[in-house]
Amino acid sequence: MNSEQHARYARQIIFAPLGAAGQEKLLAARVVIVGCGANGTVIANTLARAGVGTLVIADRDFVELNNLQRQVLFDEADVTRRVPKAIAAAEKLRQINSTITVEGIVTDVNAENIEELIAGATVVCDGTDNFATRFLINDACVKNNIAWVYGGAVGSTGMSMTIVPRVSACLRCVFHNEPPPGTLPTCDTAGVIAPIVNIIASIVSAEAIKLIAGAGTRNAGLIHVDVWENSFESFAVARRADCVTCAQNRYEYLDGARGDVMTAFLCGRNAVQVNPGKGHALDLAALAARLRDAGRIALNEYLLRLEVGEYELTIFSDARAIVKGTEDAAIARSVYSKYVGV
Repeated sequence: MNSEQHARYARQIIFAPLGAAGQEKLLAARVVIVGCGANGTVIANTLARAGVGTLVIADRDFVELNNLQRQVLFDEADVTRRVPKAIAAAEKLRQINSTITVEGIVTDVNAENIEELIAGATVVCDGTDNFATRFLINDACVKNNIAWVYGGAVGSTGMSMTIVPRVSACLRCVFHNEPPPGTLPTCDTAGVIAPIVNIIASIVSAEAIKLIAGAGTRNAGLIHVDVWENSFESFAVARRADCVTCAQNRYEYLDGARGDVMTAFLCGRNAVQVNPGKGHALDLAALAARLRDAGRIALNEYLLRLEVGEYELTIFSDARAIVKGTEDAAIARSVYSKYVGV
């Protein structure tokens, strides 16, 4: 650690349980954050300031006005530019800490790319908003023996759990299957307030720091917080002898037996993401020219937006598109096929 680093992290270093040795481990660490929304931005902000040497931020979405209430790395200029969240977050984090490496990756994290994404990670942090992706993270991390931290928040409540493969319970030891559609509150149906996001994301960040440093008391259970009712509970969890993932070594989401990589509902957006899969690439300028008579078009270096009838398509260079104006996957695929045609 050089003198500038020592000065930057001085208050953290004099925290005895971490110390200089812990700071050195942070500087050498690689953390992958899957999802850069409410939780993901707080986690990324905290870990960048803490001096995690390499941060990889993967997100499929772009910044919108309703994000600003709780997603701390974005501002109104990002909304105007319609910049992808991973790019906007990386830009901000490099201004906050120019001495670390920040990689912003605009992608849909799925079974085809997650193992490549998390390769070499010290810890993986959950910044997602759905259980299908969390189960995918769980599969990939358990298979590759990488510790990860789950965190989710909706309304005024949130939960967090730390998963250390072969040591702790994994996510599917606790949540055996995805909750059926419509059975759990979402940010669309119940809203979400920023304080619970900051609390849960701070727990996730603290757990990541402890895992990296090899210090402190790891969260060995499932933490549940309700900031509105002032409740903080911790429930004991244990590995299941019959767990599909960590006992039977069956990776259903990673192998594609569970989950749908083609479509994904976006929380609170009245939108569906359509992903044609790996190996596709689009020339956005050429597509914009082809669609110039189809509807209202806006193009930047990251994405193409097409407004046509009751739908709005946001199309990325990897051929993904977010179809706004429906929650029906079949309709979204139909609209995508009509205008993108991949």
